[in-house]
Amino acid sequence: MIEVARPPRGHRLSRLARRPLRTVRPTDAADVYAYPRQQLAKLAGNGELLRIATGYYIVVPRANQDRPWVPQLEAVAAGIGAADFGQDSAILMGVSAARLHGAIPRSLATAMVAAPRQRRRVRLLDRPADVVFVKRDTTRLDAVRTATELGAALITSIEQTILDIAHRPELGGAEEYALESLDVLLPRADPDRLRDLARKQRLMAGLTRVLSLPRDDTA
Repeated sequence: MIEVARPPRGHRLSRLARRPLRTVRPTDAADVYAYPRQQLAKLAGNGELLRIATGYYIVVPRANQDRPWVPQLEAVAAGIGAADFGQDSAILMGVSAARLHGAIPRSLATAMVAAPRQRRRVRLLDRPADVVFVKRDTTRLDAVRTATELGAALITSIEQTILDIAHRPELGGAEEYALESLDVLLPRADPDRLRDLARKQRLMAGLTRVLSLPRDDTA
């Protein structure tokens, strides 16, 4: 009887780590493990995976396996979105994009993801936080790719982020911080691009409103 050599354990874990933003669901590991749900739970128990939500795991970088590790909320949200919708169809938006643009210094309890289909929010298990999905035509959003500790993620551009916050500042439950972030984002925006996007997306009313507000010049 000829035995087929099984790939080493480290090789299988490396294959999982190549998933977008190191984020894995049991269905994603079906070509790696015969019983993926049980195996992922075992790896999480060993500290090689981090169970971030029901049905979602992150492959822990080797340097972080022997110590407590809590990856950035926005990176986790991008990973969940990429796992469900594809890396190019899930885009961090609103306050989450503002955070990654450096316009909101404090951590938040909600991350916002634009997605092509509506789905229920995801409650995280490694912290008191939620990932909220907003149905958008993601092909029309102005987005840029940025680095996170889990890998590259799509986020709305500075101009798109301004328009989204101006249109619905309450999204994410951090309206005060969302509006304050405009003091940081507006001076960095391309005015012509901002107005062009606003016209194309029919968001001129919100843009006009925020432009008329008194700005904090010390931001």
